[in-house]
Amino acid sequence: MKKTLLLVEDSKLQKIATERILNRAGYLVLSAEDGEEALSLAREAIPDLILLDMLLPKLGGLEVLLTLKANRVTSQIPVIVLSSLPPTNEKSLMTDGAAAYFEKSRLSSDEAGERDLLEIIQTVLQKSDERKTATRAKAAASRG
Repeated sequence: MKKTLLLVEDSKLQKIATERILNRAGYLVLSAEDGEEALSLAREAIPDLILLDMLLPKLGGLEVLLTLKANRVTSQIPVIVLSSLPPTNEKSLMTDGAAAYFEKSRLSSDEAGERDLLEIIQTVLQKSDERKTATRAKAAASRG
């Protein structure tokens, strides 16, 4: 079954380019253009992973990340920050709940950037699946 990714990106050109990469890799891609739409879609669709830009209209990326992580329904959705912010912000974003950080500029530089992004997505999804499996096993064992 295809994994569903929510791409939160306000730049139309960046959104189209990233959607193309993700679709070619076999993912089902939902997209939001601002923070409010991202939160609404995340609650409705419960995607397998969210790719989140930081500089967004209406509600900034950090606010979206913190809101997602504070909500019981969306807190387990892994979030990869896909941003043009300097990597010096990476450590604090990880502390705030991001699963990974990827610099957007690497996507336009060459195909290696695309491969790296897809590898990060795959790794984060695999870790998420392992966590879900362990949680289900623990719940089943406690029931008896």
